[in-house]
Amino acid sequence: QVQLLESGGGLVQAGGSLRLSCAASGRTFSSYSMGWFRQAPGKEREFVAAISWSGVSRIYADSVKGRFTISRDNAKNTVYLQMNSLKPEDTAIYYCAAGEGRRSSLGDSYDYWGQGTQVAVSS
Repeated sequence: QVQLLESGGGLVQAGGSLRLSCAASGRTFSSYSMGWFRQAPGKEREFVAAISWSGVSRIYADSVKGRFTISRDNAKNTVYLQMNSLKPEDTAIYYCAAGEGRRSSLGDSYDYWGQGTQVAVSS
């Protein structure tokens, strides 16, 4: 069992930056692929970024490529999402997820989810 707790959300102006953190419980964090997803009001959940258990392999949604960076610190059981050049369309609740398989853009590939952290970007 893995429990995930996101933090770092908030209100920021367009062009600004935020860093989200996701702290995981459990001793096997380093064996999980981790992903970030987001859901805006009235929209379906969408993939943002994912990282392999080792941190070597990373994938991003086209909408955030070049602006967001996913990373992880297995010693701290934490995965991060550095978000730069934020846009109003990035406004959403951001969720982290953990999965036993290969890092993936598919939500069904993940077994555990956090409660989410709100990100709001003003124009």
